[in-house]
Amino acid sequence: MPEYLTTPQGRRIAYHRTKGAGPGVVFLGGFRSDMTGTKAMALEDWAGRTGRAFVRFDYSGHGASSEAFLDGCIGDWAEDAVAAITALTQGPQVLVGSSMGGWIALLAAKALPERVAGLVGIAAAPDFTEDSMWAGFSDSQKLALTTSGQLDLPSDYSDAPYVITRKLIEDGRQRLVLRDPLPLPMPVRLLQGTADTDVPPAVALRLMDHAESPDLRLTLVKGADHRFSTPDCLALIEAALEDVLARIGG
Repeated sequence: MPEYLTTPQGRRIAYHRTKGAGPGVVFLGGFRSDMTGTKAMALEDWAGRTGRAFVRFDYSGHGASSEAFLDGCIGDWAEDAVAAITALTQGPQVLVGSSMGGWIALLAAKALPERVAGLVGIAAAPDFTEDSMWAGFSDSQKLALTTSGQLDLPSDYSDAPYVITRKLIEDGRQRLVLRDPLPLPMPVRLLQGTADTDVPPAVALRLMDHAESPDLRLTLVKGADHRFSTPDCLALIEAALEDVLARIGG
């Protein structure tokens, strides 16, 4: 059973925490995913084997946490991440962000520069609400979203429609990280599959080009898809994480 943290905004966040040595590791999941996914659980197993402190949690509106998903937005989920890092960890942390979690990790690093010592991005998707969602909508879809407040799209992952809210798009515009300088004075490792149709490799290349970092590397894996959860991909995530930890003296 998860434990629960109440954020300063009053949201109830479900989490699992593994005790261990620092610097600790915090996993940040993707849009509509939860902390029971393959990558989160593999990292928890890794933390147990290596004696490393580790936290996985559900954003509000996701998994076992409070609130309705459709009421949430990037700003809320970034606040949840900052609250989890602040309340559930001690000392420097390495953030592992998957898809949307890569964007959340960048926002958390900006909010907590004294706590975030390294980043690992897995198909990181900064600014996706604007550059993928909004930019991909037709004029009629944009009109429907603006007038009704939400847009129903078919989902590749379930029979239920993929609902996008006007709040998600408008809030996302206030959190964009690829339009202004993005200093990342820490080791950064980006992992990206070439067969990812949700977050194409061009996004990883744009992030790599845009970020200001003294130690940033991008690994492209031919044929890997957005899930990035095969045994080989999971091993690459562990290797990237261990590389970052070694670089920061962990």
